[in-house]
Amino acid sequence: MITLHETAGIVLIMLGVFFILIAGVGLLRLPDLFLRMSAATKAATLGLGLILLGTAVFFWELGIASRAIATIVFVLLTAPVSAHMIGRAAYSDGVPLWSETVLDELDNYYEKSQPASEETNN
Repeated sequence: MITLHETAGIVLIMLGVFFILIAGVGLLRLPDLFLRMSAATKAATLGLGLILLGTAVFFWELGIASRAIATIVFVLLTAPVSAHMIGRAAYSDGVPLWSETVLDELDNYYEKSQPASEETNN
């Protein structure tokens, strides 16, 4: 007989899988590095958090729950920071924005290096 916490755990895990699927679709469909990175970071972090939370609820043991919660906290603290640093490095390295980008708010704040193909042409 499946108990209520097992059912709740399965539902949370399936929601997590759905958000990770959305992150994968975002990686394939979005036009530039910055939008792809945003989709992957947000959806995959939420998806992983839901999967780990579902695992903790499904097994309903203190050891598993504490490890899952510690991992969730670690991912929530590190994923946005790492995505920000990668995005900042890509922007300052001259990775082009999407051609239909309307506003570049960082234009006056960072010096962009020219891409390698432009440096050889000069």
